[in-house]
Parts: sequence; C-alpha cells; structure tokens
Amino acid sequence: MKMVSIAIVALASSAGAAVAGDIAAGEKTFKKCMPCHSIGEAAKNGIGPIQNGLKGRKSGSMPGYSYSDANKNSGIVWDEATFKEYIKDPKAKIPGTKMVFPGIKDEKDAEDLWSFLEQFGPDGKKK
Repeated sequence: MKMVSIAIVALASSAGAAVAGDIAAGEKTFKKCMPCHSIGEAAKNGIGPIQNGLKGRKSGSMPGYSYSDANKNSGIVWDEATFKEYIKDPKAKIPGTKMVFPGIKDEKDAEDLWSFLEQFGPDGKKK
C-alpha cells in the first residue's frame, strides 16, 4: 500500500509540472498584446503599461502610466488565476478599465501567456 501511495504522489507531482504553460507559445500569444504593451529590459509604457514584474504587482501601480480609477481601485494583485480570469474579458473583470482588448478566451493560450509574462522581473530581466 505504501508503494502505491508513493506512486500516486509521484504521478500527481509530475502531472502538476506538465500543466505549466509553454513560454515559447506564450511569447507568440504576447504578439497580440504588443500593439499596446511591452516587456523586457527596454520596455516603455505605451497605450498600455509595461508588463515587467506583473506577478505580485498591484493593479494600477506601474509608475509613469495613467491608469483608470477602476484599475487603481480594483484591489487586484496579479497572480496566475486572476490574470487568466482578467485576460478572458478585461472589461468584465474590471468594469471601467481603459483596456479595450476583446480578450484571450482559450485557456491554454492564457496559461502560456502567463508563463511568458511571469518570467520577467520588475527590471525586465528574465528570472
């Protein structure tokens, strides 16, 4: 019985690791975001804010970007679950946001995109 329990834990652990998003696919998905957002060491605010250091950042807090009151007051701190919910339909998650993007509906695309984004620290360097 002990061996079966160990095998189940090992299988569950390896399955969890396989669930992580595909960074290369996320980079391709990010091309949909590039008309408004940038990321990396040379990133600058544009139509939308820089995406560096998104994981753990409070919504509406990127210096130098003029956010809507809705974003500044949303109380959101970005993590994977919140981002994936937001990116499906930004205006539904934060009514009053300036973001006019229709959303990324495909769960795998959203997961891959998050994996791509979360690799960048606040300074734009990959972790």
